[in-house]
Amino acid sequence: MNNVEVFEFERRYNDVFCTVVEVVKVDAGREIVITKDQLESQIRVPFPPTDVHVCELSDSYAVISWTEPDPRGKETLTYFVERSIAGKESWHLASMDMTVRSTRFAAFDLQKGKAYRFRIRSINKYGISDPSEPSQPIALGEPLGVPAAPHSVQAIPDMERSVLLLWKEPKDTEGILGYYLYCSEVGASDWRTINNKPVYGTRFTVHGLRTNKEYVFRVKSVGRAGNSRYSEQSQPIRVKAAKVVPSAPSGVSLLCCTGSEMVIGWRAPTSHGGVPVQCYYLDQREKSQSVWKEVNVKPVRERVYTVSGLQEGHYYHFRVFASNIIGISEPSGPSEAFLCERWTMPEPGCPYDLQLREVRRESLVLVWAEPLYQGQSQLTGYVVEISEGEESEAWTAVTQEPITDTHLKISRLQAGQTYRLRVSAVNNAGVGRPSLPTEPVTAQTRPGTKDIEIGVDNDGFIFLSFEAPETEDEGQIKWRKNYREAIDAGRAHLETKQNKSVLTFSAASEEDLGLYTAEMMDRPDISSSFSFTAEDLERLMELSWQIRNPLIGLRSEGWQVDVSEQGAVRLWLQTEPLSSAAELRMILNDREISSTPARKISFDRPNGLVEIAFDQLSKEDEGSYTAQLKDGRAKNQFTLVLVDEKFKQTLAKSQAKRRDWKRRAGPHFEEFLSWTVTENCEMIMKCKVTNVSKDTKLKWFKDGMEITQAVFEPSGVSTFTVPQVTKKEAGVYRAVVSDSRGEDESILELLDTEFDKLMQRLSKECALSAGPLGIQCTALGFKLYCSLKYYLSYMKTSWYFKEKRIDQEERTKPGSSMQKVWIEIFNPTENDKGKYTLEMFDGQETHKRSLDLSGQAFADALLEYQRLKQVAIAEKNRARVTKGLPDVVAIMEGKSLCLTCFAEGDPVPEIFWLKNDREISSTGQYHIAHDKNSSTITINSVTMEDSGNYSVFVRNTYGSQTVNVTVSVYKHGEKPRADAIQM
Repeated sequence: MNNVEVFEFERRYNDVFCTVVEVVKVDAGREIVITKDQLESQIRVPFPPTDVHVCELSDSYAVISWTEPDPRGKETLTYFVERSIAGKESWHLASMDMTVRSTRFAAFDLQKGKAYRFRIRSINKYGISDPSEPSQPIALGEPLGVPAAPHSVQAIPDMERSVLLLWKEPKDTEGILGYYLYCSEVGASDWRTINNKPVYGTRFTVHGLRTNKEYVFRVKSVGRAGNSRYSEQSQPIRVKAAKVVPSAPSGVSLLCCTGSEMVIGWRAPTSHGGVPVQCYYLDQREKSQSVWKEVNVKPVRERVYTVSGLQEGHYYHFRVFASNIIGISEPSGPSEAFLCERWTMPEPGCPYDLQLREVRRESLVLVWAEPLYQGQSQLTGYVVEISEGEESEAWTAVTQEPITDTHLKISRLQAGQTYRLRVSAVNNAGVGRPSLPTEPVTAQTRPGTKDIEIGVDNDGFIFLSFEAPETEDEGQIKWRKNYREAIDAGRAHLETKQNKSVLTFSAASEEDLGLYTAEMMDRPDISSSFSFTAEDLERLMELSWQIRNPLIGLRSEGWQVDVSEQGAVRLWLQTEPLSSAAELRMILNDREISSTPARKISFDRPNGLVEIAFDQLSKEDEGSYTAQLKDGRAKNQFTLVLVDEKFKQTLAKSQAKRRDWKRRAGPHFEEFLSWTVTENCEMIMKCKVTNVSKDTKLKWFKDGMEITQAVFEPSGVSTFTVPQVTKKEAGVYRAVVSDSRGEDESILELLDTEFDKLMQRLSKECALSAGPLGIQCTALGFKLYCSLKYYLSYMKTSWYFKEKRIDQEERTKPGSSMQKVWIEIFNPTENDKGKYTLEMFDGQETHKRSLDLSGQAFADALLEYQRLKQVAIAEKNRARVTKGLPDVVAIMEGKSLCLTCFAEGDPVPEIFWLKNDREISSTGQYHIAHDKNSSTITINSVTMEDSGNYSVFVRNTYGSQTVNVTVSVYKHGEKPRADAIQM
């Protein structure tokens, strides 16, 4: 391969950019293109860096910077930094054992007076590059000091939210890296940093400032050795757009023509250039000519001008210039060609000078001047038309009937929609020609727009106030009455500061009522209006009188009466803060009083606090207290009537607290007797005493009888626990704590309402402790039950079946015990299947427990009941011995033994006698006699062989029973068994 050309450019392939780094030309004009991305992946040993230079130098170190190799490859790069003394070819490693990963390196171990060069090698995992080109020789400089501050800081107007800041650099600029800029609003103490990075010039445009605010600026030099002090601050500057010439007028129109004169009108410029428009100049030319001629040499201040010396039948074009103190604007566009011909039509000419006021989201006000040519009859009104869009010619009348005023508020606009308006005058001959349409206006409320406010100032004068969102100069807000009339200087005076203007009435009266408007000059869309009505006048005159005849206001709710813990009484009231010259007169029952040792009067003027303190209130202090206050023009008086019942209550409270304070000198109750109910349905009475000693004793009494079960803890807490409350717990409880210093008592009357309250609370805890409903089957039926920790008869219980209350009847029987509530359902059937609910009413709340006895649960319960019923029947009817045989009998040999056994059962049981488990038959010495419910066995002439275990066995179809008896035969002269019954 040959003819290799290396270069870099950008080429588009199918809308994808590729950077080409090498083109290899081959035969027949063909070439091979290798992209940078392709080449990067092929790099192994890296290329050397480029652009090695010293970017920062001081008297003790140098910072070297370089550019990484290009192409750099895909692998991670680090660098070796080498240095050499200028003029020598011996290179030494400056980075030593450091791993340099960035493209900057600070060299510190340099010697002053010697010049050095630096070069860099790239390193990756494949190897080390060749060295880069060496840097220019450098030497350490002299120590740099902190630079001097800039000077001559000057701010120049730029735009509405920016200024151009200029300054001069210090005489010595060595070591200066740039400048930091700062700004502050005039009157504020905080300074804001304008730039985050140093500025490298002596001019900077500061953005983001607040329009119509005054700012000052200062600058600081940034050096290698540190930053300078601040410069002197600039002169204050108000942020506003730079003053320029106004924009061109527009809407040149013909208002009237006499045949030799034409009255021309036009619209004001949309921009006044930052200063008011002072005057206008007109040019004219005939339709057939191209050269414009001046109409007026002297400036015209109004936007209407009569052009004379015209030739009837000729067509004329006109244009207008606007002028302010800066200069003259560009001319307006040429008017259409107006024919100089005397107007004789019966209809009126067009109104003119259409202006928009009070533009809001849904409304605006249109103001106009009546036509100069009124036609051949008097004007009777005006037709106002509106059109949506900037160019639409579809006009719609705003009102159904013509209006008579030269202004109209148009409502129900669509926010954000653009409109144009025009006006036509009406006389007896009809509707005249329409005015030129207004410039397009969008229905929107300008940010910061405020309405005119009415109020009363600190001197009692009624005022109207308007605050514009932005103003560029003072004195730009103009006030009018009914949109056209100037304000009578004899009735009101105007004061404008920055963007706020206040119209203050000298002596407001009905003559001042009406519609007032405020607007910005040359920006009439920024405006507002207020209708000053008779209701406003009446309300504000009342407020004015209050301001001119002020009353000292209260902060407290009149006089307050406080009683301290020691029983001292304090009467006080608090007003608004008063001056040091405020005066107080205190009157008691029509006579002025002053401080005495027993009744101290104090007056804290800065806090407006008046106080009367009594160490011990007495009957002589009863009466009416009046504080008369005066502070400059303001005054007021406040009376406290401390007599009769109110005085008695205060005196009683004072004496009670004094007694209580004395009581607390010894052991006393910190917490008086009270009761609580625990989750276990126990009642605990509790009190707590304090200021105790080792000799302090605490005793409890109920109805005069001492309670010894109460517990008194070292903490001062004493408790008495009742595990199960009954009516006998009702009574009067008293706890007495005493020692040598005194005694105190606490009484709790647990009677009537208080006892009912305890039972209600206890009933609630009992109900809350109730478990779920359970079922127990018996031979008689079902027994539904609920277990509780404790059951009180005070708690009302009701049972419900399928939401219907179960009243006591033959088949149901409710019952209760100390820890259980139940209901028995006798002889249950399928009709008893369903939901059962137990309601427990504790006196305030109802607590419920339910059981759904249906489905398999009912079937199982019914089966168990039937089983138990059969068992009960069998137990009732089975054969059993009811009375008869003792356990052991003793009989002397030779006598006869007679034993009788009684039995019952249904059917009548069979009775058998047995000896040693063998049946005895009625033969020989044995004689057995059976009756209906009894059987008797007689053993004649018993012998020793007749001793043994005898038993009687009874049976029927439901069961059997065996009863044993031991027979002991003894000889004559022997003693019978001690445990036997002697026969």
